[in-house]
Amino acid sequence: MKKYFIQYSPFTVPTTDGKLIEEHHGLAATNNPEISIAHMIAPPLWSEPFQTPEFEEYTYIISGKKQFIIDGETIILTAGQSIKIEKNTRVQYSNPFNEPCEYIAVCRPAFSIEKVNREK
Repeated sequence: MKKYFIQYSPFTVPTTDGKLIEEHHGLAATNNPEISIAHMIAPPLWSEPFQTPEFEEYTYIISGKKQFIIDGETIILTAGQSIKIEKNTRVQYSNPFNEPCEYIAVCRPAFSIEKVNREK
């Protein structure tokens, strides 16, 4: 048995908002409930509803800028910066800027639609 796994074909999550989500490890890609690691590109002027996830989320910005509204505080990260958001924290993710934002997201435990708790 090999003691490593190289991901050659991440799971591309179907979206309707123009955002690219390539999950390399996690529930959809590798059936791993402990962690998810995804490469993402949020298009200009993208946003999603507020949510209160039951997992912690780490985000590392590769290029562009990303906006976070966390418990009413607006934070903007740029390339080379990262953030950890604790689980059960109300947050909204968006890219209200005129350029794409490329980033890596890590969720622990793994991201699941049942545990993200998006507001309607």
